[in-house]
Amino acid sequence: MSFATASVRPAGRRPLPVRPRADHDHVAAVARRLTPRDRLLCQVLFDHKVLTTEQVAYLCFDHLTTARHRLTALYQLRVLDRFRPFRPVGSDPYHYVLDSLGVEIVAADRGIEVPRPRQHHTRALALSDSQRLAHLLGVNGLFCSLARWARTVEDAELAEWWSERRCAAEWGEVVRPDGFGTLRQRDRLVECFVEVDRGTETLGRLAGKLGGYTELVRATGWSPLVCFWLPTPRREAEARRVLANPKVPIATGAAGLGDDPGGPVWLPVGTTGPRRHLINFATTGRRS
Repeated sequence: MSFATASVRPAGRRPLPVRPRADHDHVAAVARRLTPRDRLLCQVLFDHKVLTTEQVAYLCFDHLTTARHRLTALYQLRVLDRFRPFRPVGSDPYHYVLDSLGVEIVAADRGIEVPRPRQHHTRALALSDSQRLAHLLGVNGLFCSLARWARTVEDAELAEWWSERRCAAEWGEVVRPDGFGTLRQRDRLVECFVEVDRGTETLGRLAGKLGGYTELVRATGWSPLVCFWLPTPRREAEARRVLANPKVPIATGAAGLGDDPGGPVWLPVGTTGPRRHLINFATTGRRS
C-alpha cells in the first residue's frame, strides 16, 4: 500500500506546505544550512530507519517543542519525510524517515555511494504499513532513552548504537540481537546487546537465544551484558524464570517500571534487586 493511501493520515485540516523540488541546486543549498545536530539525526535515520517526534527529542533536543519546530523545517526542506500510521481511534505522532535529499547528504558525509536515494526513501515510507514498525520503534525508543540519560549526566555518552542489520553482519553466525550499544561515563564502560520482546514469542524461544550468547563468551572471552526489555512486569517475571545462565551476564527491564530504559529499571538475572541504571553494570573483556 502506498504512502498516499488511507493507511496514512495527514495531520490536521490545513493544506500541507508545498515542498521544493529536490534538484542539485536545492541539495547544495540545504546542505550548507544543516547544523551538526541535523546531520546527526540524518545519520541515525539512515542506520535505524524511523523515529517518532518524542524519540528525536530524546536523542538530541532539550525540549519537545524545539524538536517539533526543527523537524517541521527539515520536512519542508525535503531532508526528512514523515507519516502517521492509521489508527481507528485517535492518532499516532509523526514518524520521521529520511527523504531522498537526506539520503544524499548522509552519503556525501560518509563518502559512500547510494545509487538510488529515492528507492531508499520509498522503503523507509513502506514502514508505515509494516508489521515490523512497532518492534523497530521499541528498539529505537530504548536507545533514544539511553541517549537522553547520557545527555543529562556529566561525562556520559551513548558511544555506540548498532542496528540489527549491522549486528547481523558482525555476529550473525552466532547471535542476532535487535541492537548493540556502548555506554560510557568517565572510566566506566558497559557494552550491551539488546533484545526487545513484545510478548509474541514463547518463553522457550526467549531462552533459546542464550545459546548463541554462551557460545560467543566461550569463543571470545568477551562478556557483554545481554538486556531483555519486556512489555509488562508480569512478562518480565515469567521471562526471568527461564533466562538464568551462569555464563552470560543478563539484565531485564520492563515497560511499566517508569517506562524509561534510561532509568534505574534494570535487574540482574539471579538477584532480587535493587534495580540499576545500565551504567552500573560491569562488563568484562573487550571485543577485539
